[in-house]
Amino acid sequence: MTLTRELAEFVVDFRNRPLLDDVRRAAERAMLDWLGSAIRGGEAFPARAVLEVARHAMAGEDATVLATGERLSALGAALANGAASHVLELDDLHQESTFHPAAPIIPAALAAAERTGSNGQSLLQAVVAGYEVGIRLAEAVNPSHYRYWHPTATCGVFGAAAAAGVVLGLSCTELIDALGSAGTMAGGLWQFLDDGAMSKPLHAGKAAHDGLLAAELARAGLSGASAILEGSRGFFAATAGEVDPSRITDGLGHRFKILEIGFKRHACCGHTHTAVDAALALRRRIAGRTILQVEVGTYRVALDITDNPAPETERAAKFSLQHSVAVALLDGAAGLEQFRSERLVDPELAALRAKVVVEAVPEFTDVYPRLWPAVVRVRLADGEVLEETVTVPHGMPGSPMSDQELRGKFLGLVTPVLGRERADLLAQAVARLGDGLPARELLRSCWPERDPLPSA
Repeated sequence: MTLTRELAEFVVDFRNRPLLDDVRRAAERAMLDWLGSAIRGGEAFPARAVLEVARHAMAGEDATVLATGERLSALGAALANGAASHVLELDDLHQESTFHPAAPIIPAALAAAERTGSNGQSLLQAVVAGYEVGIRLAEAVNPSHYRYWHPTATCGVFGAAAAAGVVLGLSCTELIDALGSAGTMAGGLWQFLDDGAMSKPLHAGKAAHDGLLAAELARAGLSGASAILEGSRGFFAATAGEVDPSRITDGLGHRFKILEIGFKRHACCGHTHTAVDAALALRRRIAGRTILQVEVGTYRVALDITDNPAPETERAAKFSLQHSVAVALLDGAAGLEQFRSERLVDPELAALRAKVVVEAVPEFTDVYPRLWPAVVRVRLADGEVLEETVTVPHGMPGSPMSDQELRGKFLGLVTPVLGRERADLLAQAVARLGDGLPARELLRSCWPERDPLPSA
């Protein structure tokens, strides 16, 4: 039996099982968190550029663009919502796989559910199945895959195909075909980091689009590679130097990966978050004293992705460990405002950022990706040296966000776009998905003025 078939059989079997209470709750939390990023992220330019193209290339009335309320084809909405939800760097994260599952998976599932008139139970079931497939695959190829490839794109397309396949009711054979087609479309290179290009949100949007496309094509009869993962010219061979296929099947159907995801409270790359939390803890002890130098020690991969002492754009700043630590120390926050273009050129911030030096700590590198530790050491002009080490950033499973904190994050993102009344209605609708609320009603709580779609 191929791994592709094993995953497909799991998805088909899982579709007919009721969700466990804790798994259902985790899916609802993931949905709420993702909606916040997708709605607010739609205001950012990369998302607006993607939407502009989707309007012309993928017109239709099948599914809703969350940030604007307009409707496109299901593929167009998946593309636009996927890109929007990955712009702000606030979407969810599974640390051990170094993968953001919501941004590629939920848009595909939601677009399919809205187009077909599916209910919230089916939508949540699809999300959980997609997380299982995407996260497990990303764990299997991490960390060697991560050197060149962005798992949110490459592994996300498999999760999106599985999620869409649940909503569309694909058979096991069709799911194998969908995963095969998803794998042959998988892509997403890290090269954009070198010049701060806008490719990262495109990765998520394209994975959502391609995953849904793969599922639709499979339903139409298009065959896909039956051993797309472990075949001699398949995904593993092409994209990873070291692979542990057992990570895909270990506990499959019994230990659910959606229970392992975390939620981000800082609007920057997840590899900076332990250092940011350490800086925030130190800030209270600095009490206005003069800083001579800030030393940050972390794991090697964090530096490969975020060592940027002089970011020139908002996107680059979100991938600058130096900037993220500096704003945490100066502002006591690393939210959306701390990464605005005008904030980058503030003289006081620029001076502090120049004092931040970073280095790889071998013992921290040894425990990555299971842990993402960082130490921040602040040398003060009065001779005192302050130090703080953080192993688990707040929001991850070892230090989880409460429901109240997650709702507060959601409302903070969504209220400026929808207003408080609609934001509250949307949060209430998410809580009703497991009771069978139609997916279309979830969208109408955002944009009630739009004409309802006809019944499926």
